[in-house]
Amino acid sequence: MDLSVITREAVLKAIAECDELGRHRFLARYGFAPARQYFLYNEGVPYDSKAIVGVAYRNATGRTLTADQFSGGRQTVVRLLTSLGFEVVDEETTSFRRRLIGALEGLRIASTADGPARHQPITLLWAFGRALHRRPRLVPWQDAHAQLRVLMREFGQPSSKPTPEYPIIALAHTDLWELQGHVEAIPAAHGKPIVWLEEQDPHCGLTAWAYELIATSESAREEAVATLGSRFFGGVSPAGLLAETGLLRPRNTIRAPFAESSPVEAYLRLCRTVEAAEARGDHDRTSTTIREQPVRSSAATKAVLIRSSGHAKIHCARASPTT
Repeated sequence: MDLSVITREAVLKAIAECDELGRHRFLARYGFAPARQYFLYNEGVPYDSKAIVGVAYRNATGRTLTADQFSGGRQTVVRLLTSLGFEVVDEETTSFRRRLIGALEGLRIASTADGPARHQPITLLWAFGRALHRRPRLVPWQDAHAQLRVLMREFGQPSSKPTPEYPIIALAHTDLWELQGHVEAIPAAHGKPIVWLEEQDPHCGLTAWAYELIATSESAREEAVATLGSRFFGGVSPAGLLAETGLLRPRNTIRAPFAESSPVEAYLRLCRTVEAAEARGDHDRTSTTIREQPVRSSAATKAVLIRSSGHAKIHCARASPTT
């Protein structure tokens, strides 16, 4: 069925008729069921999109179009109405979007000497970037730990230690996060959750519904990023963090999380990360897992590997990173 004959004026005439008859009489007269997912909004009022298009076709051609003669999905009705300048809302996506934003607004904010702790938003933005680039939803704990420590050292509060174990466990008690592959029950976030994580070695990441929403809905993703920026970063999420997680706009310049434009850029960024960590005294700390051992800077290790792998003439402007 060719719907391209429908004009904006024909749609507006169908909307006016619906207003005159009322929704239920309008649907009954033309034999359409109430919409379940896609709604046409005009001046803030929702209308059943398929029924409006069916009647608009009649207005444009003089021929009746019944509900079983065409599809009311994204590739037909939604595409047509959008091309004519109308707003079409996916109520199913809207419901999940409200669920996502409600969960983000319900996150507990821990305080530090420098302001709200950033461990949870950094972890979520990292996961959002993975979803946007369709990387695996669930990540082995050890891989997530290594990547998140780098981000937390660079973008966490100065007084906070880079401890990904806490947000990974805390978020698992929300509707946003999932742990798979463990045998024992998920512990509380306080205490020493890293012992449980290293013993169980679970995979972690966004729940399936949150992953799909972030991956497929630009508006939901932008609202989620804005919500985290407002609650945890004093208004807006840092551009550097969004770049590192692959979320920085514009879309055609988005890069995959942890992708570098050049070895030199990667090396210099890692130098800055190491220097910031040393200024906080991270090089003097030890980590307690099953045994106590010195904390080895993953950023320093990566920087040394880049410098020693044949990328010539890379020099840090300050002191070279040490391990």
